[in-house]
Amino acid sequence: MVAGGTGGHIYPALAVAEELRRRSANDGGIEFQIEFLGTKRSLEGRVIPSAGFVLHAVEAQGLKGIRGWRRIQNFMALPRSAIESGMVLRKFQPQVVVGAGGYVAGPAMLEAALQDIPTLLIEPNAQSGFTSRAIAPLVRVVAAGFAETAVFFGDKAHLTGCPVRPVFHTLPPKEHRPPWTLLVMGGSQGSHAINECVCRVYPALARKFEGLKLIHQTGEKDYAVMCAAYASALKSEGLQAGVDVRAFIDDVPAAMSEADLVLSRSGAVTVTEIAVAGKAAIFVPYPQAADQHQLANARALERVGGARIVEQRELTPERLAEEVGRLLSDPAALRGMEQRARQMARPDAAARIADLVEKLAGLETNAGRSL
Repeated sequence: MVAGGTGGHIYPALAVAEELRRRSANDGGIEFQIEFLGTKRSLEGRVIPSAGFVLHAVEAQGLKGIRGWRRIQNFMALPRSAIESGMVLRKFQPQVVVGAGGYVAGPAMLEAALQDIPTLLIEPNAQSGFTSRAIAPLVRVVAAGFAETAVFFGDKAHLTGCPVRPVFHTLPPKEHRPPWTLLVMGGSQGSHAINECVCRVYPALARKFEGLKLIHQTGEKDYAVMCAAYASALKSEGLQAGVDVRAFIDDVPAAMSEADLVLSRSGAVTVTEIAVAGKAAIFVPYPQAADQHQLANARALERVGGARIVEQRELTPERLAEEVGRLLSDPAALRGMEQRARQMARPDAAARIADLVEKLAGLETNAGRSL
């Protein structure tokens, strides 16, 4: 499994790895030995080992959106990435290499192709990323999260949906009634723009919706500042504390189960988790995302009526208060968005991709799905 850099690359690969591990425990004859190849960033160093998988960390740097001397430095790191990836592959000798995008995938999938190891690419986004497009000629099979992506990859593509953790499939619908809960997630690293806007608008929302609870993931960088800002805002407005500020939400399903409405960035995994969980959402796509893939992801859910979009250039306290206020004032609208979001979800995505892995490895598929 090749995945690293951000949660959007790590969590889909983990979902497939856990499905394969589950099959190992249940089948009694086939056992999958799974190891991960990732970057030296802290997220995969924390998440992957805690899930019980071996992680090989290699040097890897991105090129998309990088300019000047740093781009030259990152380009010069590519040979080292390829050499380190090749050493891991030769030692582990996998039957299949699964890549989940991100800049570590390029050198690793190239080395796998050179060693004639079957490869599968997970592309969770509605708009294919730079690395995915670059390595498309090298991979044998592509698991596409959206129909728009499947068209780009042609005959290699299988429309599987984006894999997410099984717990999201089991979240029960929430009965929408006061006191309301708004969940704010700006991605694993947080969003300064969203953080500032929500902090400014919260007092007005709290006066309009008495008892409004806010669960706010700020990211590590903004955490201390936002805690102080909320304390100051609540004191100056004479409001009771109803804000749960966290640098990082470890148990996203639990937080999502509490929420009547989610305000979020729109990475592919987040959009899929929201759809599978059946939650109404307002998306603020990250405007600097490569190839505007976050905007494409959000629009895929907006088109079916499962979400609203506020682009960051339009994100003001007034606009946010209007969007949140309209939805929390109309429980029927919330329920309608939730139903339409669930209709778009593909809850068996991890199983479908696991079937493809088995087929590449020369095994009969457990579920007997048409591949």
